[in-house]
Amino acid sequence: MVQHSTGPLAGLLVADFSRILAGPYATMLLADLGAQVIKVESPGGDDTRTWMPPTRDGVSTYYLGINRNKRSIALDLKQPDDLAAARELARRADVLIENFRPGGLARFGLDYDTVTAGNEKIVYASISGFGTGAGRDFPGYDLMVQAISGLMSLTGDPDGSPYRAGISVFDVMAGLHASIGILAALHHRGDTGRGQHVEVNLLSSALSGLVNHSSGYVAGGTVPFRMGNAHPSLFPYEPLPTADGELIVIAGNDGQFRKLCQVLDLPGLPDDRRFGRNQDRTANREELRPLLVERLAKRTKDEWFRDLLAAGVPCAPINTIDGGVALAEELGLDPVVTVGAVPGVRNPITFSDTPARYELPPPGLDEHGEEIRAWLKS
Repeated sequence: MVQHSTGPLAGLLVADFSRILAGPYATMLLADLGAQVIKVESPGGDDTRTWMPPTRDGVSTYYLGINRNKRSIALDLKQPDDLAAARELARRADVLIENFRPGGLARFGLDYDTVTAGNEKIVYASISGFGTGAGRDFPGYDLMVQAISGLMSLTGDPDGSPYRAGISVFDVMAGLHASIGILAALHHRGDTGRGQHVEVNLLSSALSGLVNHSSGYVAGGTVPFRMGNAHPSLFPYEPLPTADGELIVIAGNDGQFRKLCQVLDLPGLPDDRRFGRNQDRTANREELRPLLVERLAKRTKDEWFRDLLAAGVPCAPINTIDGGVALAEELGLDPVVTVGAVPGVRNPITFSDTPARYELPPPGLDEHGEEIRAWLKS
């Protein structure tokens, strides 16, 4: 089976033994960039095929959103012929990615040590929830990691309950980290001829992704707390009410604050020693907020958005997703691509010479099984 694709990763064969989100997201990104990805599913299919609503033509949009540009083969690893096909795929692959519980593939001879014995050049990527040590038996669900990592303690109103993020944010981060690790290992292989084991876990991705908050604790000894939409180190950096609704208003530095005050006709505030520097504004936010709100209440959010943005002050309306897509279209970002009859979100990376490809819609279960089996026997 030869794939004539384009893209910076053209010619790479990826054996995708992952399911749900982190692994499939990583392999879709690689597939968009030209890699040939063979999605190995159990006879029951990837769990996300059943995660609905919403649907498109009866298919879960969750599944559709992370599985384009792949070919599907359904293999029952308990059956000798299917297991032989899986092992042959691993022998031929440049990359294998899996997110079974640590050690879960060893009984099938598809673990790192066994696979590399027959394919020393393979880059073998494993994604787990909590690593291969004492957390190896923890289920790897994003919501668990949001709770355990501390993210939920930071999300929500100060006097309210903790909230999860609106997406499985650490699954996405782990998928990105896996992609970065795979690409780095492929670069190393190009120099040495040897593959290696790349391991990513959701908790480590979470602690890295909490950036200023995790740094505030490990470097400063400060345990952060929920502040609603406020920022612990910047003000203003939150929604503020206008005449007809809230507008995100940001002053990321002293120059932006001065511009904000010019547009709001509050020329004296930047020279007030309570507000002149960012640390002063942050310390005195309860005194500054009502002064800004009083002025913002005189006009609509759309009027302020237009004038503040023109003056170089970061600000934004709070859209629903349809509004976000619409603005991306208005800005010429072409956010939606249609592959076959299935619309999806464009790969966010652009290349001057080797653009992403959009050739295969998300596959049906075992859609390419016959073709792949014949190729593996050839």
